[in-house]
Amino acid sequence: MSISVDKLETLMDTYSTEERIREYIRRCVSFHGFVPPGLLIGVFMVDLALEKLGATLGEKLYAVAETPKCAPDAVQVITSATIGNKQLRIIETGKFSITLNRGSTEDRADGIRVYVDATKIRGYPMLNLWYTNDPRYNHVTEKDRVYDEILQAGRDILSWERVKVSVPQKAIWQAVQCPVCKEMVPDYLVEDGVCTSCAGTSYYEKSSDALHQ
Repeated sequence: MSISVDKLETLMDTYSTEERIREYIRRCVSFHGFVPPGLLIGVFMVDLALEKLGATLGEKLYAVAETPKCAPDAVQVITSATIGNKQLRIIETGKFSITLNRGSTEDRADGIRVYVDATKIRGYPMLNLWYTNDPRYNHVTEKDRVYDEILQAGRDILSWERVKVSVPQKAIWQAVQCPVCKEMVPDYLVEDGVCTSCAGTSYYEKSSDALHQ
């Protein structure tokens, strides 16, 4: 369960949230569709990474999110680095962390990695219970306190480090036709002569009345 946008605005007033952060949060919530706690933490993470990188809004940046939950949306909305424009990668490590870096012609780029600090978050008891998925946390009766502590804490639960980010090299490929489904796929996605879907890793099954154009 999440809080309402009106409740969020009230909490931002209560904790005197900076206008820059407020605007980021509003845009992210509009994009995401509701107000999960992780999205708010993600906003503070991106803001901190931008500052430590010395980057400005509108600058072309690249990003890695180490979780598919909430944080990627904060990255996409604030920096315009998206999966679609190939400037955002999701490399799932199980950690609530993001990294921002500028482009580079080398195989490594200087970046800033921001993460939720396990020691610092313990200073916010209810937030820590939520973040660690502790069974003592009640998602119905105690959720408001989590939002309170996120906005109270801001960056205080985060740490950052300078890192060298691996820069993906552009793949050289050509299209080939799968002999089973007859669709075109990049040659590097062919296994044992057929595309990965036909090899048994498809996310869908064709219905018996599937239309053929």
